Amino acid sequence: MTTTTLATASRVQKWDAQYFAEYIRNSGFKPYMGKGTNSIFQVKHELTSGGKTINIPLITRLSGAGVTGTTALVGSEEALGNYNQAISVDWLRNAVEIKKPEEHWTEMDLRMAAKDMLQSWSMDKLRDGLIAAMMSIQGVAYGSATEAQKDAWIDDNVDRVLFGAAKSNLSTTAPAGGATYDHSGSLANIDNTADKLTPAAVSLMKRMAKTADPHIRPYKVNDGSGREYFVLFAGSLPFRDLKENTVMQTANREARERAVGTNPIFQDGDLIYDGVIIREIPEIPVISGAGAGSIDVAKVFFCGAQSVVLAWGQEPKSTKKNETDYGFATGIGIEECRGIEKAVFNSVDHGMVTGHFAAVADA
Repeated sequence: MTTTTLATASRVQKWDAQYFAEYIRNSGFKPYMGKGTNSIFQVKHELTSGGKTINIPLITRLSGAGVTGTTALVGSEEALGNYNQAISVDWLRNAVEIKKPEEHWTEMDLRMAAKDMLQSWSMDKLRDGLIAAMMSIQGVAYGSATEAQKDAWIDDNVDRVLFGAAKSNLSTTAPAGGATYDHSGSLANIDNTADKLTPAAVSLMKRMAKTADPHIRPYKVNDGSGREYFVLFAGSLPFRDLKENTVMQTANREARERAVGTNPIFQDGDLIYDGVIIREIPEIPVISGAGAGSIDVAKVFFCGAQSVVLAWGQEPKSTKKNETDYGFATGIGIEECRGIEKAVFNSVDHGMVTGHFAAVADA
């Protein structure tokens, strides 16, 4: 007996009107963005009324001894230290074009799907821009910076750069361009035993932030009790190592609220140690093969106030292309105008200690 088989082209095809969307993770940076001077990512809107560049000044603290008693002050005045950083904005756009047959042949709302994905694309670009700014070397993208530029960056920021668990991991072997410290040699001193991200390393970066010159201002200060708070952003692998550290596990078990919804033992979320909030940002990349034995290394960013500046010329808004080809096609777009820069004054990273730790992938 022969059974009739329907030709593929004759089969009815149904499409679910509710489409699946690829997950685009929120940046994780949003709670720390704001207009105020205590924001880690300080947002500037001055360019929304026009202009290409905004100049941000820094006035440093007075550090002279002054005079005492009847000593004449004339001739002993102290100059104000002042520096400047320029941030320029540029346009960032994307769009999707949809032709009438594509809408006619499906039950999906393609226009809404396009709008949703364009918004996600915009958020994705903002997150990546903030990460790139934190990784940058004197305004140059990390991946594009030369060894000489990276070595000079360490010289300028030696009090706010940490390689592994100890300051002694800084290398002075054959730095480029006449610098004192060697970037690649310092990375090569990081191993997967002693140089994972640990609570002790978090506390060390906090001490470095508090004693750096110029000072790094805390993200939040409780003046009544004298407590200061900072935020550390780490990729998934160093965050994993910190979360699995026995000291960190003990702190979570014995010092934090034990509720299932808030304790990180039960529910993934921020870690807190020694007045530092540690937040996982999975998209922070690794530096492949740079450590001892060619292990991967990852940067972490220990941030105080005004670490990064985000300048808007125009916040993201949806756009639409008028129907073309006699109404046969339409376009949906998104556009924004912005610039992102790490706050750097006189070659010094203003609000940040940059750490480098082992980032060995799970076996």
